[in-house]
Amino acid sequence: MLSALVPVTMIMAQSDITQLMWSDEFDYTGAPDVDKWGYDIGGGGWGNQELQYYTSRSENIKVQDGKMIITALKEDYEGAAYTSARLTTRTKGDWLYGRIEVMAKLPEGRGTWPAIWMLPTDWEYGGWPSSGEIDIMEHRGFDMGTVHATIHTEAYNGAIGTQKGDDIYIPDVHTTFHLYAIEWSEDTIHFYADDERYFSFPNYHTGFERWPFNKRFHLMMNIAVGGTWGGQQGVDDTIFPQTLEIDYVRVYQMFQKQAIHGPAEVYASQEDITYTVNEFEGASYTWSFPQGVTITGGQGTGSVTVNWGENPGTITVLQTYDDVSFTSSLEVSIVMRPGDGPLIIKSNEDEIGNWSIEPGEGNTIEMEYEE
Repeated sequence: MLSALVPVTMIMAQSDITQLMWSDEFDYTGAPDVDKWGYDIGGGGWGNQELQYYTSRSENIKVQDGKMIITALKEDYEGAAYTSARLTTRTKGDWLYGRIEVMAKLPEGRGTWPAIWMLPTDWEYGGWPSSGEIDIMEHRGFDMGTVHATIHTEAYNGAIGTQKGDDIYIPDVHTTFHLYAIEWSEDTIHFYADDERYFSFPNYHTGFERWPFNKRFHLMMNIAVGGTWGGQQGVDDTIFPQTLEIDYVRVYQMFQKQAIHGPAEVYASQEDITYTVNEFEGASYTWSFPQGVTITGGQGTGSVTVNWGENPGTITVLQTYDDVSFTSSLEVSIVMRPGDGPLIIKSNEDEIGNWSIEPGEGNTIEMEYEE
């Protein structure tokens, strides 16, 4: 039986191997490192009817005793009744995929709305929410201990009530440091609190409207005051000042047992076929193919080009990083095309005989009846 050529991708399990590619341990004193952090400045509600004015003053943001400290204050400033700070790594730390970790202790009290989140750097799919938002951690002070993980896209977003997310209860968020993290790959975003996974958002490969997370994003950290979500029960002015303390931020590139991308069905003797895995910096790649396949380029890298032979078989790639190795595989079968024949069509009555079909000139075929 003839079958159509269908590209197939194998999704493999993720490993635990990571490589640190960006971090701030806050082992200094004063203002945040200007090579890693910038500020969003101003008021006006920030699209959520928030009540604070963000500044870069030391009263609102500083590094001290090994921690970054964002402080929300009750004070009149530039027409706002509260001040705070919003830190961003935009153009200083922008990533596509990886594990992002933030060790943090949250503020408490009605009206506080701390967030650790990510926005797109280039907005290639358009303004919010089309280019996406990843909320690693959000907390509302009127609901102490309930930590939220959320994603927003064009199809799933808070403006129309379709956002996707989940929450986890951590009773001592305001007295103890906890680790908030995501692991973000081309297939899934997993959300963690203290390494407990409590929400995952998969990529169903149905377009940017549901998955705009194939572009680079940057990290944001802030305390908002009030607002449409954080201020649903008002603001308790007696609680201020309140702080969001960050012990460290670490961003890792993840070394995965990668999927092999490429056709799972080929023609015999087909040329210039490409198979790839996502490359991990510092790793080596050793490809193996069935007998008769010739590698024409790319051996040792994450992308190879081959001329196929006559036989089906298994492609493997050995991925090695430091002293750890993984092998990914893809089964490839051979399909026929006109000219590989002859193709035999049997009549309904075996005694009538067979027709053989051979390619003719151009788009024609030649049929011959055999007794």
